[in-house]
Amino acid sequence: MTGYTLVNILGGLLIVTSMLVVLSKTPTRAAYVYAVQSLVLVTLFVALGTVTGSSELYTWAGTAFVTKVLVVPGIILYACKKMGDAGAGLSPKLTPVKSIAIIAVEVFLCFVVVQGVALPTAVEVKPALAISLAHFFIGLTCIVTQRNIVKQIFGYCLMENGSHVTLALLAPEAPELVEVGIATDAFFAVIIMAVVAVRIYRTAHTLDADDLMELKG
Repeated sequence: MTGYTLVNILGGLLIVTSMLVVLSKTPTRAAYVYAVQSLVLVTLFVALGTVTGSSELYTWAGTAFVTKVLVVPGIILYACKKMGDAGAGLSPKLTPVKSIAIIAVEVFLCFVVVQGVALPTAVEVKPALAISLAHFFIGLTCIVTQRNIVKQIFGYCLMENGSHVTLALLAPEAPELVEVGIATDAFFAVIIMAVVAVRIYRTAHTLDADDLMELKG
């Protein structure tokens, strides 16, 4: 097995974990699955760093481990604890079968689009690149189809993971400062969204996005 093959296999695992995040019935379970996905992401960075000889990716892996595997899931779990995992019974707008079908179509379309990419850095990792691009649409699908506003936060997280992988695949020698910027943005964004979710729950006593569509003065 070549190093690039391992990178593409890890990319496939990212799709599996993304589907599990979308299909998770509670935000708590989604947080644990997201932590597993982030661990796969860290492993992908290490594998890609080894095959490309990019020492920068090792720094990316370390930063991603702290922020994505530990901190971000910890923030969500803490917010859920504050709300007693409220909204755990809120079912998504689509059935699991329909959600999986939509994700499959999104991944297929991204594979078709990536075939036209002729960048030298993308030749060996087109499957992983297609999967990373698909994460933007999977994240959007998560945001649109989930009624629980805490679960919608994970849609943003999936999109951010996709951008992270895309950058690593196309620019493996990008400075560590770029990684720090991405990680910092995600860190503070999740904090803000978690705080807003808690405030909404304490004020409106609901996490159902459908109940929040009408503003009351």
